[in-house]
Amino acid sequence: MTVTVRFAPSPTGLLHVGNARVALINWLFARAGNGRFILRLDDTDLERSKPEYVAAIVEDLGWLGLGWDRQEFQSHRLERYAAAAETLKAAGRLYPCWESAEELEYKRKRQMARGRPPIYDRSALSLSPAAKAALAAEGRQPHWRFKLDHAEVCWDDLVRGTSHYHGANLSDPVLIRGDGSFLYTLPSVVDDMDFAVSHIIRGEDHVTNTAPQIQLFQALGGMPPAFAHLPLLTGADGGGLSKRLGSGSLRDLRGQGVEAMALASLLAKLGTSDAIEIRHSLAELAAEFAWDKFGRGTPKFDIAELERLDARLLHTAPFDEVRDRLGLPDADEAFWLAVRANLTQLSEAAAWWAICRAELAPVIEEAAFTSAAAALLPSEPWDAATWGGWTEAVKQATGRKGKALFHPLRLALTGRENGPELKSLLPLIGRARAEARLAGRTA
Repeated sequence: MTVTVRFAPSPTGLLHVGNARVALINWLFARAGNGRFILRLDDTDLERSKPEYVAAIVEDLGWLGLGWDRQEFQSHRLERYAAAAETLKAAGRLYPCWESAEELEYKRKRQMARGRPPIYDRSALSLSPAAKAALAAEGRQPHWRFKLDHAEVCWDDLVRGTSHYHGANLSDPVLIRGDGSFLYTLPSVVDDMDFAVSHIIRGEDHVTNTAPQIQLFQALGGMPPAFAHLPLLTGADGGGLSKRLGSGSLRDLRGQGVEAMALASLLAKLGTSDAIEIRHSLAELAAEFAWDKFGRGTPKFDIAELERLDARLLHTAPFDEVRDRLGLPDADEAFWLAVRANLTQLSEAAAWWAICRAELAPVIEEAAFTSAAAALLPSEPWDAATWGGWTEAVKQATGRKGKALFHPLRLALTGRENGPELKSLLPLIGRARAEARLAGRTA
C-alpha cells in the first residue's frame, strides 16, 4: 500500500499554528514512508472561500517547505459529489428531512430537558408522501441526512488506540443543506476514496465524525482508511494560545522573522516523547517520525520556546543554509560565522554587513586614544589573531586594559556598544576603514 495523506484546509481564513502542526505531521508521515501528500482545498462554502486565502495557504505551506504531490479543489468536483449522493439515495441511506433550524433546536432542548442525548429522532422517515408534498408546497426545501446503521463502529486509532462508537448513539449527519450545498462529510469521503487516501491524520475534535464517515465509506463501496487523531494545541498555561502570538497565523510569525525550521522543529515534537531540539531540515524530522512517540497528553505551544529555538537555529546554521536568504550577494562564510551568534533574526545580518562594508560615522569617546591606536595598526593581511596582537600593542603603549581599552575601540570601529567578537569583525572591516574610523572619519 502506498501511503497517501491529505491536508484539507478551508480557504476561509489564514493558517494558524494548529493547522500547521496537522499539515506538518501529515507531510512528515508521508515522506517517512515514501508516500504522497495531497493538498485539498475544501472550498465548497462558495460564499466564505476566497482566492486570497488560497494564495495565503499556498504561500504558508511553501514557507514551511511542505511541497505537495497533488492539489485539488472541491469546488471543481461538485458533480462527483452529486453522483455519490444519488447512489446513497438509491440505496436508502440518504433521506430528506424538512424541519427548520428552529424546529430542530426545539427538539434538542426538549430531549436535553428530559435527560436524553440530543439525537435526531428520524421523524422524517415516517412522513407520508402527502405530508412531504404539503411541506414542499409551503416552500420548504429538505436537507438530507445519512442514515446510520445502529451498530458498533471500531477502529484502531494510531494515536488514541482502540476507539469505538455505536451508531445508535449518534445523530444521522446532514450531508446536504436545504439549499443543495454539501457539508464537509460527503465531499471529504468521496475525495478520500477517489484519491486513494490511506491515512487521515487530523485533530481530535474530529473523533466523533469518524464513525459516521467509516459507515459512509462502506455505503459507497470504499475501504475506510486508517485514522490518527492528534490532541489539540493549547497555550503554555493550558488555555488559549498566548496573546503574544497575536492571531497565531503563519503570516504573522513569518512577518515577525520566525525561521520556518524553528517552527517545524517545535511543532513536529510537541506531544511526542522526543526532546524538542533544533533540526536544520525537514528530512531530519521525517527520519525521526514514528507513531509510537505520540501521546494522549495535551501539547502546549509556548511562544517563548519558539523564540529560543529560533535563536538557536540561527546560531548553529551553516552558511549554505542561509546564503540565498541573506540578501547580501557578497557575503561569505567568514562573515556569517562572525555574526550569527549575535542575531535574533536573519534580517539583522544586513546591519552588520553594512558595518563591515559600508560607510560608518564612528563614535569617538577619546580622540587622542583612538588616534594612538590607529597608529599601531599592523599591515595586512589580517586574520583572527590580528585583533589580539593589535590590542596587546595598544595596551603596552597606553597602559590601558579591560573596558578602558576595548570599549572606545569597539565604538570607533562599529558604532555599537556590543556585538560580534572584534577578532572576527576586524578582518572584515579591513585596515583602511579601521584606520579612518579610529581617526574619526566616516569610512
